[in-house]
Parts: sequence; C-alpha cells; structure tokens
Amino acid sequence: MQRDILLLTEMIDAAEQAQQLTANVTASELESDRQRRDALLWNFTVLGEAAGQLSAELKDRFPDIPWQQPMRLRNRIVHGYWSIDLEVLHTTAAEQLPAFTARLRMALDSIRDEPEPGAPPDLD
Repeated sequence: MQRDILLLTEMIDAAEQAQQLTANVTASELESDRQRRDALLWNFTVLGEAAGQLSAELKDRFPDIPWQQPMRLRNRIVHGYWSIDLEVLHTTAAEQLPAFTARLRMALDSIRDEPEPGAPPDLD
C-alpha cells in the first residue's frame, strides 16, 4: 500500500506540474519554448509510468479512474516523441487533468485513511 501511496503522490505532482506548465500559455507558445515543452513531456511521462506501476488491487478498487489513458499517452510520448501534437497535450493538461487530479486525490485520501494491515485497531 505504501508503494501505491507514493505512486499516487507522484501522479498528482506530475499532473499539477503539467497544468502549471500550460497555464496562460498557448500551444504555439509552448511549441517555441523548448524547456517548457520538455518539462511538459516529462511530467506526462512520469504520470503514465506511475499509473503503470500501481497495483492491480488499487486500480480495481477505483475503476472510475481511467488508468489506461496516462499509460497510453506516456507510450506515445516515449515511442513517438517526434510526432507529438502539442495542441493535444495542451488541451489535455488544461481541460482533462484537473478532474483527473481530483479523482487521484480522492483515491489517495481514501487509502491513507485505512489502517495498515496487521495494525492494532484505533480505539479513538
């Protein structure tokens, strides 16, 4: 469970970074700013890699979260980086990541509130 907590935290951080990198920036501005563009690609890659490392139990527990989407995008970036449509990444970061991040936070909060297996019951 600790690994899932770490991975969800990394996913939330990467998603928030991607949102910040595209805030108040057009897709064409993003294209001309190599550092910002590379940072955006990196954060989408981290997001997808972490999603792929989550336990099957966690993914099964939260079936409403589209776990496959960040993994597919990560694969597209890593294996087809020369033909990435920055408009799609920009739109994804601005329009889809806020709701996705909120779902990740709810999942993280849910598993953090659970006692560790084998821990004594909380009598408070």
